Amino acid sequence: MNKVDWQIIKTVFLDLDGTLLDLHFDNHFWLEYVPIHFADKHSISVDDAKVQLSGLYGEFGGTLNWYCVDFWTDRIGLDIRSLKKDVSHKIAIRPLVEEFLQMLITRGKRVVLVTNAHEASIAIKMQKTNLDKYFHRIISSHQFGMAKEEEGFWERLNREEPFEKESTLFIDDNLTVLKAAENYGIKHLRAVRKPDSQGPEINTEDYAVIDSYRDII
Repeated sequence: MNKVDWQIIKTVFLDLDGTLLDLHFDNHFWLEYVPIHFADKHSISVDDAKVQLSGLYGEFGGTLNWYCVDFWTDRIGLDIRSLKKDVSHKIAIRPLVEEFLQMLITRGKRVVLVTNAHEASIAIKMQKTNLDKYFHRIISSHQFGMAKEEEGFWERLNREEPFEKESTLFIDDNLTVLKAAENYGIKHLRAVRKPDSQGPEINTEDYAVIDSYRDII
């Protein structure tokens, strides 16, 4: 199921965090690093900070605000941009990603990054990884005012970045996002089994899985 018929595929849409980049950076940032600074700001224990932040994260998960650097800067009173830069050394490209991207370019595919990440986060990660050189275009859901999992996103994307549903491959580690793309009619979908290299495997349900980019190169 993992093999891709590259003669059919014209366009490749790729997620960023957990798909091309190791999700460990983001998990560490939001679950460990931010709580330390939140605790310091409010003179509480790190454990108490984690409890408070967990409630906020749960409240806004799956919405555009969850992915928004500016929203969290205002909401919790921490300079999220600055904090991300402080730990940018932890940003890591998943194995064989660059080989995969180069293969797509060599085969003449239209390669587009389609991410929920805020533009500020994208800039930090591209500065660190230089992956932007492989994309014909980089699109953040913040440009459309709706997250990839929201109804209407994929129709809006198709107006902005025209593609054929039958000849498009989309890879993402978020099953809710994959379901939204499937509902819109995108035919070729792949899920990532282990987005965080130091975390557990996820249940990818019925989606074809990428364990390694070697699977589809």
